[in-house]
Amino acid sequence: MVGGGRFDMARLVPRKLDRKLLRDLWATKMQAIAIAFVVAAGIAVHVVAAGMLDSLQETRRAYYDRYRFADVWAPVVRAPDRLLAGIRDIPGVAAAETRVTSHVLFDIPGMDAPASGQAISLPDNGRPAVNHIHLTEGRLPRRGQRDEAVLLDAFARAHGIAVGDTVALTLHGGREELRIVGIALSPEHVYAVAPGQLVPDARLFGVVWMGREALAQAVDRDGAFTEAVVTLEPGYPEAAVTGALDRLLAPYGAPGAYGREQQISDAFISSEITQLSTMARVLPPIFLAVAAFLVNVVLTRLVAMERTEIGLLKAFGYHDGDVVWHYVKFAGAIGVLGLAIGLGLGTWLGRQMAVLYTEYYHFPFLIFRLEAGVYLSACLVTALAVGGGGALAAWRAARLDPAVAMRAPPPPDYSKSIGAGLTRWRMLDRQTRMVFRQILRWPGRSAFTLVGVSVSGGLLIGTLFFLDSVDVMIDVYFNSANRQDVSVSFVEPRSWEAFHSLRRMPGVIEAEPVRQVAVRLRHGAAEERTALSGVPRGARLSRMVDLDNRSVEAPPGALVMSQDLADKLSIAAGDLIEVEVTEGRRPVFELPVSAVTTTLVGSGLQMEIGDLNRLLGEGRVLSGASLRVDAHETRALYARLKDTPGIAGVSLQSEAEERFVELLDQSLGTSIVIYTGFAALIAIGVVYNSVRISFSEREHELAVLRVLGFTRGEVAYVLLGEIAILTLLALPVGALMGTGLAWGFSQAMSSDLFRLPFVISPRTYGYAAGVVLVIAISSALMIRSRLDKLDMVAVLKSGE
Repeated sequence: MVGGGRFDMARLVPRKLDRKLLRDLWATKMQAIAIAFVVAAGIAVHVVAAGMLDSLQETRRAYYDRYRFADVWAPVVRAPDRLLAGIRDIPGVAAAETRVTSHVLFDIPGMDAPASGQAISLPDNGRPAVNHIHLTEGRLPRRGQRDEAVLLDAFARAHGIAVGDTVALTLHGGREELRIVGIALSPEHVYAVAPGQLVPDARLFGVVWMGREALAQAVDRDGAFTEAVVTLEPGYPEAAVTGALDRLLAPYGAPGAYGREQQISDAFISSEITQLSTMARVLPPIFLAVAAFLVNVVLTRLVAMERTEIGLLKAFGYHDGDVVWHYVKFAGAIGVLGLAIGLGLGTWLGRQMAVLYTEYYHFPFLIFRLEAGVYLSACLVTALAVGGGGALAAWRAARLDPAVAMRAPPPPDYSKSIGAGLTRWRMLDRQTRMVFRQILRWPGRSAFTLVGVSVSGGLLIGTLFFLDSVDVMIDVYFNSANRQDVSVSFVEPRSWEAFHSLRRMPGVIEAEPVRQVAVRLRHGAAEERTALSGVPRGARLSRMVDLDNRSVEAPPGALVMSQDLADKLSIAAGDLIEVEVTEGRRPVFELPVSAVTTTLVGSGLQMEIGDLNRLLGEGRVLSGASLRVDAHETRALYARLKDTPGIAGVSLQSEAEERFVELLDQSLGTSIVIYTGFAALIAIGVVYNSVRISFSEREHELAVLRVLGFTRGEVAYVLLGEIAILTLLALPVGALMGTGLAWGFSQAMSSDLFRLPFVISPRTYGYAAGVVLVIAISSALMIRSRLDKLDMVAVLKSGE
């Protein structure tokens, strides 16, 4: 400490200020902890969303690359195997494989409902060049063994099927008994969902892989294929390859090649990635901005209380930098605590969500792995948010002149403040005027408290909006647009006699025919592939409805189109659109669009079934039917459907709705609880800090009021009336913020698969307001207990 006979005061500065820092942190420990938890909430959301986003993207990329997942699919009715060479010669094609596919119906012992599925061929001479499968057990079928097959892992686990078991199924109208020799995962069925369904149900949808020769013989496709799958050269335009494939395969009944964005499994994963990206982009900045303001308010208050000490420190030779660094370290301590909690909590929540994801995303692996970049970005944003909030207050401390700092600040002049007349309004009692004067005395802090509580309420509303939106989606999709109990699809279009056969089946109360064809729509330069459905006039079971649940029907010779398709094609009601049928004789015609309506799930294009039959020149033909059935006779109906040749798939609405709700409870419900808890942390941090700071500032004043004869209740009213007024004012502001946030979420998270309706129930507004009020009352009661224990003598002496 002694050098050259001189005492080095600078060496003592950090140690003395660090002791003061510890005292300050201990004195404000509850406020510091509240702020730290707000920081932790923001960091945890960032870690969960960014971590899951990175993990899901990296897992998908690695899985697709390793198992050569296709870039393009080109289905056909029947094309000769010799075309494979031509497909491989198309510019941009890196690898190509042809295969045979077919719809199947499984007959699982002990389960009445028929399970739909798909049969896919595997090369008899080794692994496919495109779309490998990952064996979790067993082996591939041997060449020449027609009864051997590999089963999708999720379906096998749902039914307890093991290697060596036998599975019965209906394939191309014939009964097959297959011996399971392997269990597998596939990049094509990461999200294993049946066509037309919303969510996967492993009990009701399965995939079986058979040898190419065996499957081709079973479905009468010897020497032919029903689908080509292709991977592309890096950077080569997909459209050029799909166009070449369409030209090559058009004579063989090809409905049109399509890319990954229309492959159902990858489309669902892409939608989930988009939603994670939105959450990672929107929520963490809100939490960290609130934390920055809280740090700034606490430090500003601390600087105001320590004016004299700051003046003395600077008078004794402490530099401005020492003072600034002291208060920045105060903010840094809070930030480090919040960062540590947030990283730990986010990592734990991420691992739990990874387990949840594996319930319906079937990867060979899905490990929640945080890259160094996620941790570094968390540290950086915490430093910017908390450090920025602390630096502003610290700069105020550095600017204090020692002579000015050691004098008490002048009392506020209420006569010149905005709303000063309110404080002189004689209709208000003395305590209420004191409350309003305190609000006006610190207009900036009062505004922040109001905004902070509003943000909390807004986040609650924006989060709970998902429940309201999904409830409406479920009601519209399952109870208004699709009111059938069972949907039946045929392997290929059938005559009207097949419809009458369905109507005569046990338990069928009502039936409606459906005709579906693959079409390509063109309007100007825009082009889209979709399915055109023909339904009866006045359809009651399967129909298109608007958001008011009113049926939208097409007049004779016209179309009804969903809004998402209309937007892609720049179509409005009354416009003409070119429709090219991409199957059969492939006619092209121009039709008017009579109405455009919003569909919440998938795209929709409908016209009257008779009009569609006439345009196709095919007579009375249907692709399937919608059935309403007697619940007491479903077992007999299911048994008949399993034995009926030509049925490609059976979809059960009640099972689909039940599974959809179950998955929402598991995934969305968990997320809602987490984000609701984080939103409540903001309210706790803002409200508790505001009340606690106000109590610290007015401790001497409140003691004086008690000495002057004010009761405890009157003094508590003076203290807590401020936060009560600000909280009540914040509720409608928070409702507006939450409404805007919900609207933003409805736009950002809607995709080609789902549209989130912008619907917020009164219950959601009431719940959010209730949570905020409970937090405000709880915080007030905590401070009220401290007020009741106030040592008036000690406080008055300290004030002297």
